[in-house]
Amino acid sequence: MPEKSWKRTERAVAARLNGRRVPVTGRSRGDAPDVDHRWLAIEIKHRTRLPAWIEDAVCQAEAAAREDQLPVAILHQKGRDHDRDLVVLRLADFESWFGP
Repeated sequence: MPEKSWKRTERAVAARLNGRRVPVTGRSRGDAPDVDHRWLAIEIKHRTRLPAWIEDAVCQAEAAAREDQLPVAILHQKGRDHDRDLVVLRLADFESWFGP
């Protein structure tokens, strides 16, 4: 039976970041991340298509960033405290700034 694409995605990200995929059988919802890592708690969401507005926000940050700046998009939900905002950036940019 071929491996499911979401499992391949979890394995690929784990390998890139020097982590280890935690099998679904080894976790229950909320008690362990998808990838075991030394300093990150990695939860992976695999979708057929990501919302275009999120991709657009990251592209805008990239277009505006100088060479010495990390392009990030901050996602804020109206009425929420800014401590709950999400920071979105490309995995390659994350790796180049923070390493695996």
